[in-house]
Amino acid sequence: MAQFIKIYPENPNPAAVKKVVDVLKSGGLVIYPTDTVYGLGCDITNSKALERIAKIKGIKLEKANFSFICCDLSNLSDYVKQIDTATFKLLKRSLPGPYTFILPGNSNLPKEFKKKTTVGIRVPDNEIALELVRQLGNPIVSTSIHDDDEVLEYSTDPELIFEKWQNLVDVVIDGGYGDNMPSTIIDASGREPFVVREGKGDISII
Repeated sequence: MAQFIKIYPENPNPAAVKKVVDVLKSGGLVIYPTDTVYGLGCDITNSKALERIAKIKGIKLEKANFSFICCDLSNLSDYVKQIDTATFKLLKRSLPGPYTFILPGNSNLPKEFKKKTTVGIRVPDNEIALELVRQLGNPIVSTSIHDDDEVLEYSTDPELIFEKWQNLVDVVIDGGYGDNMPSTIIDASGREPFVVREGKGDISII
């Protein structure tokens, strides 16, 4: 059964964050808050954890469109090909924020994603998520958790999330109520950026 850990977004307790990071480092799955919906994530370097997420989502790992959660843009060159100045400026003015940017992947991608030509990069405006990545030392691979409810597409109440997911994951963070609107997805892998999905992020930034 999962641990249920309360962390306040305004000032995340380093000891509580470390407890979650230790779980990530040991291959655990964590549900955590972002600036949009709650996410399900694991350490990008842990193959078994990646397989577990793919299994939960009912998809083949190599076909999964997971996002890479970064704490800033310094991780970009680890996984993304060199981008032009206009694209970099777009990222700088949008992040941290409720956007997922699809960018051209490079040859350093984890082996599970080697066949992919693009990656989704997120830098959420949420201190809990950012602190997890900072302490972990590399990105978290993440996917949104969907609700079975036909009206509510995303779960927003951490206690209800825990009730539903406690036997599937290792930690559920209670970081307060989440949003029920996902990130805006912008494809910036080609010559001109375009909106793939309009979500919480304002599309006039393009």
